[in-house]
Amino acid sequence: MNGKRTEFSISILSSDFSSPLDSLAEIEAGGAGWLHLDVMDGSFVPQLTFGPKFVKDLRPHSGLVFDAHLMIDSPERQIDAFLDAGCDIITLHQESCIHLDRALNRIKDGGARAGIAINPSTPVCLIGPVLPLVDLVLVMTVNPGFGGQRLIQGCLSKVVELVGLREEEGYDYLISVDGGVNLDTVQDVAAAGVDVAVVGSAFFNEADKPWFLERMTALAKESHK
Repeated sequence: MNGKRTEFSISILSSDFSSPLDSLAEIEAGGAGWLHLDVMDGSFVPQLTFGPKFVKDLRPHSGLVFDAHLMIDSPERQIDAFLDAGCDIITLHQESCIHLDRALNRIKDGGARAGIAINPSTPVCLIGPVLPLVDLVLVMTVNPGFGGQRLIQGCLSKVVELVGLREEEGYDYLISVDGGVNLDTVQDVAAAGVDVAVVGSAFFNEADKPWFLERMTALAKESHK
């Protein structure tokens, strides 16, 4: 695993919503390459956040990878709107989408990368049929809906399982985790084989954001030796 690099996708959920452009600037100045967009509907998860218009309004102001995570019921109804908003990656939850194959193909046909997310209680076997199709698998390491939760260590075994399946079957997806990633947990996350780690409150609570991401990157690299 020498040379492997863990990418960090910064969740705007933990930012100050009164000044989103300032938050974008902080993320870019910190050195991150991805922006994680937590879309919540108050139904699939308890919180209500924002929709495609917010994303579309941000798009002209940033060259970051827009990584949209749709924590909503019937996400297939919103795919076209998020494609139009300029998302680079659109991730749907296995638990909220009945016709996964159709929905994931719609994302790819629209020119974006397609992701599938699973909650802490959802086993990897339930997404087996779509693994050849997806570009990203997002393993929730907290129960979705709120920022600032503690990482559920047992969920990292699913990352290890996904790494094994990717090697055995020749799949090409990235593996991501979302929830509780910080300076204390990043080495465990990286050692499990994660390619992209979503970071929210740990980033925005840190005054020196460039130092924080440099330290996170260094810790992740150490775990790959």
